[in-house]
Amino acid sequence: MGNGLKKESFSLNFKYYYNILFSEIWESLSGKERDYTSEKLKRAIFLLSVPMVLEMVMESVFAVVDIYFVSKLGYNAVAAVGLTESMMSIIYAIAFGLSISASAIISRRIGEKNEGSAANAAVQAIFAGTFVSILIALPGYYFAPDLLRLIGAEPEIYNKLYGYTLIMFSTNIVINLLFIINGILRSAGDAALSMRVLWFANIINIILDPILIFGWWIFPKMGIEGAAIATSIGRGLAVIYQIYILFSGKSRIKITKSDIKIDLKVIGQIFRLSFGSIGQNIIATSSWIGLVAILATFGSAVVAAYTIAIRIIIFSLLPSWGMSNAASTLVGQNLGAKQPERAERAVWLTGKYNLILMGFIGLLYIIFPHFWVGLFIDDPVVIAKGAECLRIISYGYLAYGLGMIVIHSFNGAGDTITPIKINLVIFWLFEIPLAFLLAKVLGAEEQGVYYAIIIAETVLTIVAILIFRKGKWKEKMV
Repeated sequence: MGNGLKKESFSLNFKYYYNILFSEIWESLSGKERDYTSEKLKRAIFLLSVPMVLEMVMESVFAVVDIYFVSKLGYNAVAAVGLTESMMSIIYAIAFGLSISASAIISRRIGEKNEGSAANAAVQAIFAGTFVSILIALPGYYFAPDLLRLIGAEPEIYNKLYGYTLIMFSTNIVINLLFIINGILRSAGDAALSMRVLWFANIINIILDPILIFGWWIFPKMGIEGAAIATSIGRGLAVIYQIYILFSGKSRIKITKSDIKIDLKVIGQIFRLSFGSIGQNIIATSSWIGLVAILATFGSAVVAAYTIAIRIIIFSLLPSWGMSNAASTLVGQNLGAKQPERAERAVWLTGKYNLILMGFIGLLYIIFPHFWVGLFIDDPVVIAKGAECLRIISYGYLAYGLGMIVIHSFNGAGDTITPIKINLVIFWLFEIPLAFLLAKVLGAEEQGVYYAIIIAETVLTIVAILIFRKGKWKEKMV
């Protein structure tokens, strides 16, 4: 009798909390406008994090889907995608940097309840992103094979497979605008809308990838170039959808025709802030070029294995990135509302949740690395080497998660210079020399590169926490 009552009580409690959780998730995805400067902090983190995590997952799906289909073309094709993505990390850094600077300004204006100035900043960020994209597209179009040769690609890649690189660089405007406008939506608190944009883009990409790569139906077989075209079309249509959202009044940022004018003062402010945010991301992501250059000396099979493993890692880190964006938004809006202590509490609370999440994911990769790599390719050599890469790098998951939260919080406060200093020292003056030392001098080969990554990321997290605790970021004016 007593056991029966306990089971019934447990069942009722489970249903009760399940219904609450489902209700909160549905609320977070509804896109309902709310004030995150007064919402209960735990709930604010949850409501922002769910759509932001899903958005970041969708961003990584682009690369994962491309790798999945391209892997059917052989490991040279996978290596071509990996080498291109490592070079395009600079483009992602610029897009992300402009997004951060625009987000820092817009979240402050939203916290101050000045939505007109927020809309103006959004327009200027779009102008800035378009200008930068044109500067990148031209050299990318004309020098794609040379760029691949410069990074250490084998002749098969830079002579025959450079089309993927050419297309991705030439259409970089859709990457820039997709990042920037989604950053605008997130910083205004419209995380559900930015999530929907990425879902839309990925559905298009998933449909077009096999059609264009393998030549299904009436379409010719385009091979690796088909993957680039599919991705660019998906992102391009998503940008059109974003612009519709901004002009239709469906977002908290409402742009009208009268807002379409150049404001050099605000553009200058965006570029000044983005100097730090672009710099920190270029330093961080371009350091991967240095790592890939070292790995390329061990052959295309190693590069292909690393490419697959790092795509799996990036995919699983994106929930952490989404939670970091939530913390960044809360920091910016609460500083705008003159609530610095609440902003700091948001960072530590989000960091605690992220540690739990990253610890669980890292454990899965450490225990079952061959399974995850085997989902993308059936070459036994690449699977073995990719599993080794995935297992080793996964030991650093706790450090990756917490460090990402803290670094994003500096950016949310508009302090983009502190992260650039941290990244410069850790990634270029410490990680790359350490990777070369371990891999080439001490003979650890590719394993040396992988261990250098987790050591560097752990040191970065410790340094970031020590600086964050000093609290100078609270005094930053935007």
